[in-house]
Amino acid sequence: MTDLPLVPAPLSATTTGGPGYVLGPRTRVVAGALPDVASTVAHRLSRLAGFAVPVTANGADEPDTVVLRLVDDAAALGLPDAGLSPERAVGAYRVEVTERRVTLSALAVDGLLHAATVLEQLAAPGPDAGPGAVRLPAVVVVDAPRFGWRGLSVDVARHFFGPEVLRTVVDVMASLRLNVLHLHLTDDQGWRLDVPSRPQLVDVSSKTAVGDDPGGYYSVDDLAELTAYARARGITVVPEIDLPGHVNAALHALGELTPSGEPTDPYTGIEVGFSRLHADLPTTEPFLRDVLTDVAAMTPGPYVHVGGDEVHTMERAEYARLVETAARIVEGAGKTVVGWQEVAKATLTPGTVVQLWDERDGAELVRPAVEAGALLLLSPASKVYLDLKYDASTPIGLEWAGHVELRDSYDWDPLAVVPGVPESSVVGVEAAIWTETVRTPEDLFFLLLPRLAAVAEVAWTQGDRRSWEGFGVRVRHLARSWDRAGLRWYRSPQIPW
Repeated sequence: MTDLPLVPAPLSATTTGGPGYVLGPRTRVVAGALPDVASTVAHRLSRLAGFAVPVTANGADEPDTVVLRLVDDAAALGLPDAGLSPERAVGAYRVEVTERRVTLSALAVDGLLHAATVLEQLAAPGPDAGPGAVRLPAVVVVDAPRFGWRGLSVDVARHFFGPEVLRTVVDVMASLRLNVLHLHLTDDQGWRLDVPSRPQLVDVSSKTAVGDDPGGYYSVDDLAELTAYARARGITVVPEIDLPGHVNAALHALGELTPSGEPTDPYTGIEVGFSRLHADLPTTEPFLRDVLTDVAAMTPGPYVHVGGDEVHTMERAEYARLVETAARIVEGAGKTVVGWQEVAKATLTPGTVVQLWDERDGAELVRPAVEAGALLLLSPASKVYLDLKYDASTPIGLEWAGHVELRDSYDWDPLAVVPGVPESSVVGVEAAIWTETVRTPEDLFFLLLPRLAAVAEVAWTQGDRRSWEGFGVRVRHLARSWDRAGLRWYRSPQIPW
């Protein structure tokens, strides 16, 4: 286990001796054939150093350069070829720091972006090298993620958080080498995405939120800009339209989706399971087709999430019919379907991603679907639902699945959640934060941090490379970056901050 302050912990990190490299006025990033990535890396280094680090087209052999290299095989990074799946290979990287230069190597662009975040974590002040100088230790870091999907789901339906807040969430995620931002865009309390074919959804149902707090929504341009911002940092956005339950906001905006033809009243409470679509209404399938086709068209990434959870007032056959209809529309638009664990009650196309959240019956529910070819995404509430309180005294959060302290989010094995499921069927790990009680950005980051760092290490680092004691030392260093960013975070008593 490395003593370097890296979270998540890498496969290998070796200090090589010597003074390391000092970021200074002569430092420049060599773009080569990767100008966009070079610009992102230069931006990160400029923020770190406190002065502008320029990008040049050439000069990889010269000193005082940060060189970006895409290589053809894992062996060139110092990784074994065997066992490195394509999903893991995308994130693999190598960082080499000498006194003369910094070299970032990867199999794909995402790996280079991850390597740049490693530099941020390695950086230390260099007071002997002039005002604002930053020193990087002489080191070789070789790394690849355990899982290809390392995500965070953010509920913006119960309480709305605008694009600026989500950009900060993306920045924190990128720093932890997370790569999927899942947005829970619709629920009983509000509809948060402007769908061109159904403008009434935001005209009517974007205005409400839990407790009559202010609502809001994302325009088509907002979503496009956020998606591009995330993509430039190695993160894919997965939009979720929750159905066939959690739909009161849709029923309030579109009365034709109710059996009476009358819109429902707005809902600003926090109960679940009471709202539903109706498979036999002639307006239901066109609604699904319009909305999901629009959302797929707005989504450059490969996934659309169709929800599927907590439908308490519907027979299984009707539920399966609606889920299968939604899935057929999403797949027809060229996207892979993601759904909460209950979608395993329907007949699913192999490759569908089933997201386990409720451990009480999740394992038995999802196992047959995985055996039939579905893939498993792990979000066990008792470990990674980051809206749950740290302890009974936490001023915000819920307690339905107990309390989740920092070590609870760290000390678990993803492959033990559904015993017998092969690792090849597990796409990854995703934390979630639901916002029934989360009203402000301060609330949001207080619940996310430091637990999101623990989840990131579970998702990235091989189990035999993880250590609670080592994580405790490393996360203390990481917390300084949260302070510099002005983020509120929880000082868990389990760590001697």
